[in-house]
Amino acid sequence: MSLEEALQELRDYCRGMPPVAAMQVDVDGYSDGTLQLSAPLSANVNDKGTAFGGSLTSLMTVAGWGLVTLNLRLAGLKADVFVADSQVRYLAPLYADLVAGAAFAEGQSWDTFLDTLRQRGRARIQVDARVQLPEGGLATTLSGRYVALLKQ
Repeated sequence: MSLEEALQELRDYCRGMPPVAAMQVDVDGYSDGTLQLSAPLSANVNDKGTAFGGSLTSLMTVAGWGLVTLNLRLAGLKADVFVADSQVRYLAPLYADLVAGAAFAEGQSWDTFLDTLRQRGRARIQVDARVQLPEGGLATTLSGRYVALLKQ
């Protein structure tokens, strides 16, 4: 499967999940090991005119899930991917569209993850996601552990 095919499959998944579709999430692309998703502020705004905290967390969670799912598809594997746990930090209000990037956490090995998944039928990997402020700095960060269960 090509990268463009895998990205399109990911877009289709996102459109098929009602909460994600309601957020108007778009899969922007994948480059240098980072998957980028975005969502308009207008669909994710709170009573203060800033990005809703639940939307920030959801977008980063979906970005992490998408990163693992995308890389599995590029490796030719089908697996169910779940977020096992995560820690979120809200650092500054965001008054603009939400743009989240997700990458494998430092020290994580995709090859080890794949080997474990193939041998045991399940594996886990740590992902870091972030939403940056347009003027620089971070609005929100997420550190999450994702689990994949190989489909038979």
